[in-house]
Amino acid sequence: MRSTASPFTDPAQVRGPLYATATRIASRTSALHRARVAGRHAAEVILELAAEADPEPAVIADIGCGRGTTTLALAKRFPAARIAAVDLSASLLTVTRDRLSGSPASAAVRADFHRIPLADESCSLMVAAFCLYHSATPASAVAEIARCLTRDGTAIIAVKSADSYRELDRLMAASGLDPAGESRPSLYQAAHSGNITALATTMLNVRQVIHETHRFTFPTLTDAAEYLATSPKYDLPPARAGSPDTLAAALRERLPDGPVQVTSIVTYLVAGPKAGASR
Repeated sequence: MRSTASPFTDPAQVRGPLYATATRIASRTSALHRARVAGRHAAEVILELAAEADPEPAVIADIGCGRGTTTLALAKRFPAARIAAVDLSASLLTVTRDRLSGSPASAAVRADFHRIPLADESCSLMVAAFCLYHSATPASAVAEIARCLTRDGTAIIAVKSADSYRELDRLMAASGLDPAGESRPSLYQAAHSGNITALATTMLNVRQVIHETHRFTFPTLTDAAEYLATSPKYDLPPARAGSPDTLAAALRERLPDGPVQVTSIVTYLVAGPKAGASR
């Protein structure tokens, strides 16, 4: 019997199979990028918002940096800044460190974002993109971001809507591979487009909130399976959950093949420290 909790907030999943290697997240991200037909790349939006807030940030922290895509973009856009890439996954940090090898002012730091190993008021720009939904208590991670911001600093937080990719839930339920697919808890339920403003307002002064609709078209069930095989959401036998080819074959046996259209809302929140807050 599957738990009603999101796998994204399960410490055993986060520290284990989800990010024990860089392969799963690379496959997941690549499948989405190939399928995206509308919506800007998140790093592009973050760079634009960062430059508007501060064209010359001195110290940048990329919290939950993953494979370092946004970190690398920040390093190129702000070459004079010192940058700390922070993530809990050693394997992802290895990839990030390799990608940042040409940026001598950058450092990859393994840490939990509930206990960021940076000094109070040390960062002029902090980015937390698509990571806060891995916390069962995301407000505590926001508090850490607020602690590390300089008095004129900027935080940029990116999340997804709680109903992101629900079309895939319906697909899995209709196929019979996971009849309860539509009732599974959202992977993004801890921090999402609908609650991120309230979460941030507890510790930060919210300046701007932007919602962008992202649309994806997987041309065939095989393309959809490349993404679905990386998702921890569904109750599937390990052979199908970990194998795009096996999962694709099972889908084609049960459903007519063809394009699969999927949507998500991506929300960007820009904030600064609260005036007069105890630091």
